[in-house]
Amino acid sequence: MIDSARAVGCVVGSAVGDALGAPFEFGPEGAFSARFPVTGHGGEMCGGGGWEPGEATDDTQMAVLVGESLVERGGLDPADVFDRFRRWAAAGPKDIGIQTEAVLGSGDPWDLAAALHFQTGARAAGNGALMRAATSAVHFAPRGRAATLDAGRRLAALTHGDAAAWEGTAIFHELVRAALTGGDPLAALPETLAEVRPEHRERYATVLAPDWHPDLATEFNGAVWPCLGSAVWALRTTSSFEGAVRAAVDVGGDTDTVAAVTGGLAGAVYGIGGVPERWTGVVHVPLPGWGERVLRLPELTALARRLAG
Repeated sequence: MIDSARAVGCVVGSAVGDALGAPFEFGPEGAFSARFPVTGHGGEMCGGGGWEPGEATDDTQMAVLVGESLVERGGLDPADVFDRFRRWAAAGPKDIGIQTEAVLGSGDPWDLAAALHFQTGARAAGNGALMRAATSAVHFAPRGRAATLDAGRRLAALTHGDAAAWEGTAIFHELVRAALTGGDPLAALPETLAEVRPEHRERYATVLAPDWHPDLATEFNGAVWPCLGSAVWALRTTSSFEGAVRAAVDVGGDTDTVAAVTGGLAGAVYGIGGVPERWTGVVHVPLPGWGERVLRLPELTALARRLAG
């Protein structure tokens, strides 16, 4: 059994982090706290950079597509997920990852597109699969560790040919599962790392270690390793949902995704009750390719509960 409030917290928390971080994307370290130095005063859902206040980006849009496929298809149907991604990409979303756009626009079959792109591009360890994993993490949590890890890898492989991206998504899935089943995701790290493919284990062990800090990253946090590492660091060094996502946005760089991943983890830990209502009340997720459809808190809550079973 998984905790329903934590499941909702994971899905909504990821969307909240995404929307909070979007206006600060590619900005400097500490920009969020410089603008909002005191917690709890409101106004943080400020919008900017082309985003409305509370508007979630491609991170959450793709997470919704994954979640709705899982619910409507009764489980993982990779071809259906890929078709939804393609429909969304063809509708011209405000933002879409370069690698994801190339794979979805290639015209190649769903089961070959990412691998073929990796053969020619060789750079496919971005965080674009990790960013959308909150909904799938919730869905597979009741099914146990093996199913959770496998689903993370399979979903990541739809757009990312580098197995490093698969492993990062699988780790996130498993950490969320630990939280949703009442455990401590930080305490679950050693066992989770033991499940990582040997050729990727050391690199993940480095960024997930207790003494790692985002300033130690050797790549921009648009890459999967420092993105996940920064999210775990933000969770580890704070004591509330708000504190964790503030820390995540303050890392700078790819702020919407780092905060989306952090929000998913922190939401799973603290539950929806730990996510400030001043943020959940304005978060909204447009869905290009589906007309004028926009998901808000009631729709995200309902989706999370259906995913949790």
